[in-house]
Amino acid sequence: MTLGEYLIKLLESYDVDRVFGIPGVHTVELYRGLAQSKIIHHTPRHEQGAGFMADGYARVSGKPGVCLVITGPGLTNIATAMAQAYADSIPMLVISGVNRLKDQGHGNGHLHELPNQTAFAEQISAFSYSVTDPTDLPQAMARAFALFNSSRPRPVHIEIPIDLMSACADHLPLSHNVFPLDKPQASSQAIAQAAELCSNASAPLLIVGGGYKGDHAIVRELAEALDSPVVMTVNARGLLPEEHPLAVPASPSLSTVRELIAQSDVVLAVGTELGPTDFDMYYDGNFAVPGSLIRLDIDPTQIHRNAPADLALVGDAELSLSALLLSMPKISPQNIASKGAQKAAIVKDRTRSELTPEMNRQIEFLQQLNKALPGAIIVGDSTQVIYTGNLYFSPDQSKGWINSATGFGTLGYALSAAIGAKLASPKRPVICLVGDGGIQFTLGELGAAMDAQTPIIILVWNNNGYREIKSFMVDNQITPEGVDLSTPDFAAIAQAYGLQAEHLSSADDLINALERAVASQKPALIQIEEHLYHSKK
Repeated sequence: MTLGEYLIKLLESYDVDRVFGIPGVHTVELYRGLAQSKIIHHTPRHEQGAGFMADGYARVSGKPGVCLVITGPGLTNIATAMAQAYADSIPMLVISGVNRLKDQGHGNGHLHELPNQTAFAEQISAFSYSVTDPTDLPQAMARAFALFNSSRPRPVHIEIPIDLMSACADHLPLSHNVFPLDKPQASSQAIAQAAELCSNASAPLLIVGGGYKGDHAIVRELAEALDSPVVMTVNARGLLPEEHPLAVPASPSLSTVRELIAQSDVVLAVGTELGPTDFDMYYDGNFAVPGSLIRLDIDPTQIHRNAPADLALVGDAELSLSALLLSMPKISPQNIASKGAQKAAIVKDRTRSELTPEMNRQIEFLQQLNKALPGAIIVGDSTQVIYTGNLYFSPDQSKGWINSATGFGTLGYALSAAIGAKLASPKRPVICLVGDGGIQFTLGELGAAMDAQTPIIILVWNNNGYREIKSFMVDNQITPEGVDLSTPDFAAIAQAYGLQAEHLSSADDLINALERAVASQKPALIQIEEHLYHSKK
């Protein structure tokens, strides 16, 4: 058994069922035995696509997305996807080749040579590990999955020299010691202090971020016990449905939400960086928490970033919130005041009035998608309607609003990530919402969608260029340059790949177009001209 064959068996033992990658001469030995395994391989048209597929798969499945990439350009191509996953705390395992042990570090011009791959990958991963002996591989994998299962998840990079891939691995164990790792829980003393603060608060507030991966009922029960509105950041949307009286699916960058925070005497922030892409999107510096701030995060280094905590709870969010809920005084429903629901309703109403008429039309468009395809996962790129939805929108289920317009904020994310999301949840509708600029980063992945037989619905929001950047230029008295693009007939390109495709002729025909897309039972593309959703004068 070669080390490449051993890797596949080891991945199987960690319950990996899919890998994403493009085989090359520097990874071909890692593919030996793959066809005979239970693992399904998906081939993108670019390694960046492999990373974004793995990202979408991980966000929806909760399992790490695994990628196989070649030495040098394979790793540099996937780097953007790793950086997005790093920024958003997404588990991803990237296994790359590297040149032969004797050829490393000499700069002799070997094929795919990088001076130091691990140093490069360390900037966008929790750790980067270079295998120098076959016995290193099981240890490196154990470290990776321990991190995924018990701490802040982020990408991990493992590189294997091409001469070791074919080395004998008969002496290595075919299974590892699989045992559940105890996730950290906030200390009982800190929990008791938080319970006292929250119980005595006259105007408590919950802010929940994408770092909360646990049972939604715990958040709901705690909010109802405190009679506290729940502000959900972009990556937490759907944690409570919009119709829940305490739900606030709106950005803390908006003045109305900031007023709610300012009026709260105790703020409990769970699994959120309190970072600018959620809390200070316009970089005005006006985000503040004047009341007592309790922060709950599994990463102790995060507790005092952006807004220092008055009380720190370091531990797994679900375990720690469960302990906090048990420590709270029992409150019967009839004794719960209605102030929290009243505040949440006012915020939702006023938030919509803060937004422009164009934005409100875009929110109505998103709500139409929810209504037409219940339970849909909307995977977005950095495009106008996604920016608007990040300000105010809630999917009807959790893990239903995923996009790259926060954190690293890359273009070209949505199409590949939507394929990964559909592979993770085949029964849920998956909508890729991407601009005409963003989809031109990854048009080739239309073929990957067909290969993977993933019936996603791709909505191309066409405004003939980088409209958001153009508007920013105009607002800042900069003559627009480089933002007007020649856009192809996306529907014709999609049809050439074998997709169901059409141009939306009228905003009133959206539901019918979605029904036609679903009925095709294959990937479908609908080109939408942005002007169809301009506000009516």
